Amino acid sequence: MFVGENLTNLRIMHGYSRKQLSELLGVTEQAVWQYENAYTSPKVPIVNELKRIFSVKSKYFYAKDMLAEHNNSANINVMNIAYRSKVLNVISKTQTEAKHVEYLDTFINYITAQISLPTLNIIKLREEAIAYMNHSDDDRSTQIHYVAQLARQRLNLEPSTNENLMFWIEKSGVYVFEKAIGEEIDAYSLWTRNDRPFIILGNIKRSAVRRNFDIAHELGHLLLHYRLEFANLDRKEHKLIENEANLFAGAFLLPEEEFSSDMNDISYKTNPDQYLDLKKKWKTSLQVLGYRAAHLGMMEAKDHRNFYAAMHRRGYLEKEPFDHTIPLQKPMRIKTIIDLISKKGLVDIRYMIEEDWKVETSFFHHMTGISTDFFNKYMMSKRETNTQNVREMPTRSS
Repeated sequence: MFVGENLTNLRIMHGYSRKQLSELLGVTEQAVWQYENAYTSPKVPIVNELKRIFSVKSKYFYAKDMLAEHNNSANINVMNIAYRSKVLNVISKTQTEAKHVEYLDTFINYITAQISLPTLNIIKLREEAIAYMNHSDDDRSTQIHYVAQLARQRLNLEPSTNENLMFWIEKSGVYVFEKAIGEEIDAYSLWTRNDRPFIILGNIKRSAVRRNFDIAHELGHLLLHYRLEFANLDRKEHKLIENEANLFAGAFLLPEEEFSSDMNDISYKTNPDQYLDLKKKWKTSLQVLGYRAAHLGMMEAKDHRNFYAAMHRRGYLEKEPFDHTIPLQKPMRIKTIIDLISKKGLVDIRYMIEEDWKVETSFFHHMTGISTDFFNKYMMSKRETNTQNVREMPTRSS
């Protein structure tokens, strides 16, 4: 029997309304509603088209999907999604991303079920940060700078570079994924109700330095705004919260003592080209370097305006030098876990994809942002694998 809830989950995760899906299928919107609510079952040609659209197998629609098996929907609160966005939350978009994280959360439960993971440093850090903020009489700016400094220490970042930022963020226990979120949203983050932290990064035309800022910005939300209901914020409140995360990101990426020392070597503070070596060192944008210098009082307001004007004249507001030569850091934790459970024989990845999840490898690419090539290497039959491992017998020397 066709399981309509499976179709609903896929449709929401892919961001389709019933009307949009009906147009893709060449049926009425009412027909899609009937499929989803078990009033009727789609004919074979429609099922085949659903397979193609969502990169799943036919049998996906005739048994409980992994979300239903794990009953995980209550673990994701749409109210707690923090967007780094040019626009306020759109309900349909928020529902799509919440469903996407529900799939990711279920997948993580699946691949970590038979391994023991260490206590998350990010949770210890969050609790330490919250305890400080709840009992401190410091003003908000001072609190944010303190938490940023604390985070850098607790996450073991090197004192004078952000070279391995992604590695240390993932090692702390944050699950980082890439996704084509859209033009209007750079990234978003949230804590699940079971205290699993996620950062979802957009993968559209992002430079390494902008990605680093997105990571730091979302880390700020995870630490400063735990359990905040972002969806209920008005425009003014949203801007205030975003400014706090921006302030955290600047302080986190450019620690005051080390950065102040670096600024002593800048002869002409209004000339963006003077900061290029610092950009390469800290893996941050010229804009962030300028804002941080101004915030720390190392650049007068007038000088900062001149700095910004010079950025505009050089076209640096659109594209900065070294944007495409500084390597883009990619999430690696999930790939490492999959390789581990496969090598230890804990999970047959091919069976996972074809039988448990009942999908194509392109489904996992859409869900995790990991290339299909990574998953395809597990799809070879044992016979093919064994053939690849055969080596020519060495000739015995006489």
